[in-house]
Amino acid sequence: MATSQKASPRDRLLDAAARLSYREGVSIGIEALCRAAGVSKRSMYQLFDSKEAMLAASLERGIPWYEARFTHPAAQAASPRERILYVFEQLERASEDTGYHGCPYLAVLVELKNPEHPASKVARAVKERLAAAFRDEAARGGARDPELLARQLLLVFDGASARAGAGVERLADGLATATATALLDAAGVGPTGTA
Repeated sequence: MATSQKASPRDRLLDAAARLSYREGVSIGIEALCRAAGVSKRSMYQLFDSKEAMLAASLERGIPWYEARFTHPAAQAASPRERILYVFEQLERASEDTGYHGCPYLAVLVELKNPEHPASKVARAVKERLAAAFRDEAARGGARDPELLARQLLLVFDGASARAGAGVERLADGLATATATALLDAAGVGPTGTA
């Protein structure tokens, strides 16, 4: 995302935090963030209590885009199975981008390792919403154990995302979707079901 000089200092900082922390990790320094945003450290501290607060705000700001990316375009007409598989198809597409480094929310959880960090709280909430969406769709689709299936699907999603983000796995061959399909079949979520 290009930083526009017309954007507010707050928006430029949030853009820089999102871009740099995704590319280089959350340990990126304040100076680098401020330099990338074209904002002084003094201004940054007037806008945010801390770098941690800025990172959390940056992650929060990205949630609508992130969640929309995985929402089936014909959600009302699609079956639960189709809505679940769409998430994995989108993951596979995203992983082919040259700048792909995995799920930004999973990366924050892994890197920070502190459940009380403000950014960890945001990231955990996003991952919990994805698990809840999988669970709800699994229940709608008639899964024998929607909770277990949701956990399995999230494990595949996060594992595929992490491996593709680390450059050790290519998802273009449909591996994530095939794995999710096998889980859906085993759980009794067929091609048709309650929409």
